[in-house]
Amino acid sequence: MAAWIAASRGAAVSGFDAADPLLAIARERVPSGTFRLADLEEVPFDDGSFDVVTGFNAFQFASDPVRALAEARRVARKGGQVAVMTWGQPEGMEAAAIVASLRPLLPPPPPGAPGPFALSDETKLRGLAEAAGLIPEDVVDVDCTWRYPDEATALRGLGSSGVAARARGLAGAEAVDDAHRAAIAPFRQADGAFRIGATCRFLVARA
Repeated sequence: MAAWIAASRGAAVSGFDAADPLLAIARERVPSGTFRLADLEEVPFDDGSFDVVTGFNAFQFASDPVRALAEARRVARKGGQVAVMTWGQPEGMEAAAIVASLRPLLPPPPPGAPGPFALSDETKLRGLAEAAGLIPEDVVDVDCTWRYPDEATALRGLGSSGVAARARGLAGAEAVDDAHRAAIAPFRQADGAFRIGATCRFLVARA
């Protein structure tokens, strides 16, 4: 979605992902873009290639986030922006329960493995950016409330994430839907719609 929005505003878009199916979606939505299969810690672009480098719900899953952020700095031009979007603090966030709902369907993570909220603490986020050679500037929290008109739409949307795809491969589509259905039940509104509070945290840094 971010690639499509950027391209529709006139940006020349490049990107990468570790999952071929998601790259196929990106190529379909942004035919003019350049999309490659790669890992966060080995970005497949030359030094100083971009004015802006973004990562949406990505850097917190890197096994070495400092190295991943250093790669983002490397491919940004000097003085260019690097924007990191991660989850806000999970405490009190309604969406955190939805994020956690698939854990029983997945293998236990190894000790010390990163998770969805690994970079949610502002001090840690700024510190990792500095360790990667970036100059942290603004940290902004943005309300990103999830709204679904009905249960079917909610299940389809929640089931489109990479984590859901992995859980579906291990436990089956029915188990994923059942887990999500139970997790969203407390957030059903009187008209059958769903409203789930969520906050995203953005760090904007300079290369």
